[in-house]
Amino acid sequence: MSKRELGKVEVLARVKSGDLRVVDAAALLRVSYRQAKRLWKRYREEGAAGMKHRSAGRRSNRAYAESLRQKVLRRVREKYGGEVGERFGPTLAAEHLASEDGLQVDAETLRRWMLGEGLWSRERRRRRHRRRRQRREHFGELVQMDGSFHRWLEGRGAGGCLIDLVDDATNTTWAHLGKEETIWAVADALRAWIERHGVPWALYVDWKNLYKRGATPGERLRGEEPITQFGGMCARLGIELIAASSPQAKGRVERMHGTHQDRLVKKLRRKEIATHAQANAYLEAEYLPDHNRRFARAAARAEDYHRRAPRAGELDKIFRLESVRRISDDWVVRYDNRFFQLQPQSHHYAPVKSQVAVCESREGSVTIEYRGRALRWEEIPAPAKTIGQEAMELGHGRGGLTPRLPKQKWVPPPDHPWRQPACWGVEKT
Repeated sequence: MSKRELGKVEVLARVKSGDLRVVDAAALLRVSYRQAKRLWKRYREEGAAGMKHRSAGRRSNRAYAESLRQKVLRRVREKYGGEVGERFGPTLAAEHLASEDGLQVDAETLRRWMLGEGLWSRERRRRRHRRRRQRREHFGELVQMDGSFHRWLEGRGAGGCLIDLVDDATNTTWAHLGKEETIWAVADALRAWIERHGVPWALYVDWKNLYKRGATPGERLRGEEPITQFGGMCARLGIELIAASSPQAKGRVERMHGTHQDRLVKKLRRKEIATHAQANAYLEAEYLPDHNRRFARAAARAEDYHRRAPRAGELDKIFRLESVRRISDDWVVRYDNRFFQLQPQSHHYAPVKSQVAVCESREGSVTIEYRGRALRWEEIPAPAKTIGQEAMELGHGRGGLTPRLPKQKWVPPPDHPWRQPACWGVEKT
C-alpha cells in the first residue's frame, strides 16, 4: 500500500474507535463528506485492504502490447546489444529503433524493459563534489576547444584525434577528425567555426605548448608574455585565449567528448565508415546537424557575441605560421634549414641585420615580409661546409676520415698532484 492509503487506514481506524467523526475524517483526508462516507463504508466491510487502489497490480490500459515488447527486445539483442563498451544505451537505442526499424518506444520505457531483461545496467560512480560554474549568457562569448584521442573507427581504421569546439552558452558543437592534435588541426577547426558562426569573443583551451607555453628566461627578464603560433593567430583575430588549469575547468567540452565516444563510435560502426575522410563527411552532413538539433539549447540572452568573419584572403594571412628571422650581411634569410636570397626590391633592399617575418601557409608556401611588405626572394642551396667543419664532424684517423667519438672526461690518477693535500710552506719531516 502507498503512504497515502496507509494514512486513510489510520484516520478511519480512529473513526471506528470513536475518537473522530466522519466529518472530521473528511477534513483530515481532504475529501468531501460524501467521499468520506464511501471510504468509511468500504472500511467497515473490507477492513484495511479496502483502502488499496482497485487498479493496483492490474495491467495499465495504456501499456504497450506484449508482442511489441518482445519484438523490440529481440531487435535490441540482435542489433544494439553486445558487451558493456559496445551496446547501445536506452536513449540511443530508442532513436535507432524509431529511425531504422519503425518501432516507436519511449526511451524510459525501453530502459525499464532492458533492465528487466539484463540488457542494460545502471552504472553509478561517486564523484567529487564541485561547485557548478554558470554558463556564459551569450552565444559566442566563450567557446571551449579540446582534442580527444580515441579508437573512433575501432578496428576498421587508424585511430585519431577528434578536435571538438563547444559553445559554452548554447552547447552548439562542431568537430573534425584527424590523425593528431597538431597546430594545423586546431587552426583548421577554429577557421571552420569562424566561417560558420563568426569570430568568438574568447577561447577556452588546455594548458599545452600548442596553445600556451611557459616563458623562457630571456622573456622573463624582458617582461615579455610568451606566445605560441596558435596564440598569435588568436591575437590577430582579437580572440582572448584562456588556458584551463584542470580538465574539470572545461567540463563542457570534456562531457561532450564522452557523448561522442558513446554515440559517434556506434553510429560510425553502423555506417561501416573506415577512413577519416568518410567520418568527416558524415560528421558534417548528418551527425553534427542532428546532434545540435537534439542537444543544443537557447542562450540566456539573445545577443550574438560573434564578430563578423574576415574574408577568405584575410583568413589566409591570419592562419599561417610566422617566425622572426634576421637578414644576414649578404641578404640571406635562413628558415627551417632553408636559405632564401632576397632580391632587389622596387625601392630598396631591406636593411641588413634587420628583422623580417617568415610566414608559412597551410599548404607550405613561404612569404617573407618586412614591415608588412612582401619581399621577393629566391631559394638557394645550403652553403658547402669548410674543411675545418668536416674535420670537426668526422675527425682524422690512420685509416682516413673516421667518425669522431664522443669526448671522454679525463679523470686524474690517484697519485696526481691534484689529489695531494695542500702543504705549501710546510717542510716534510
